[in-house]
Amino acid sequence: MPRKFGEIAFTPEVLAAQEQRGSRQTYERYIANGSANDVITPKIEEFIAQLDGFYLGTVSSNDYPYIQFRGGPPGFLKVLDEKTLGFADFTGNVQYVTVGNLSGNDKAFIFLMDYRHRKRLKIWGRSKYVEDDPALIAQLRMPGYPAEVERAILFHVEAISENCPQHIPIRYSVDEVEAMIAPLQARITQLEQQLSDRLTEL
Repeated sequence: MPRKFGEIAFTPEVLAAQEQRGSRQTYERYIANGSANDVITPKIEEFIAQLDGFYLGTVSSNDYPYIQFRGGPPGFLKVLDEKTLGFADFTGNVQYVTVGNLSGNDKAFIFLMDYRHRKRLKIWGRSKYVEDDPALIAQLRMPGYPAEVERAILFHVEAISENCPQHIPIRYSVDEVEAMIAPLQARITQLEQQLSDRLTEL
């Protein structure tokens, strides 16, 4: 059990709930013996590079959480160093809820889900948006992706936790399905051609 995750997620209220329901001692032992899990390892970087979307959570000034899906080409969420993630903020519905929230509270959360392999990763940290750094925006821009970039968003990692795959449904993207059936389509085409050639011979 990651130590930093426990320090952030296990608030006094959570600790009380665990105590009342009999799981406190187990988690206390896990946290005491667990690693910090507060840096992006090469394995995590590889996982992130394959994803074409994630969920970004921020907190409003009236204390409500706000969750927004962020999508783009695989690899648009970039690892800048072992403690920093960054991505280009593409033009959207111009509500600017995330931008507004980050202006008042930099606490943020990233939820990464890979349905194909039934893996999920939770990352707690601090986030900020950057609008006046052309070099950073150019670094985060995805070549060939036509969406307009309004700003860069940086995320400083404080804790990482990987969940078990229980209850995660297996889902495939359109690209994954097309890749899976491509050999079958090729084989069908080959057999159809062989049948056509045989009929011509007759």
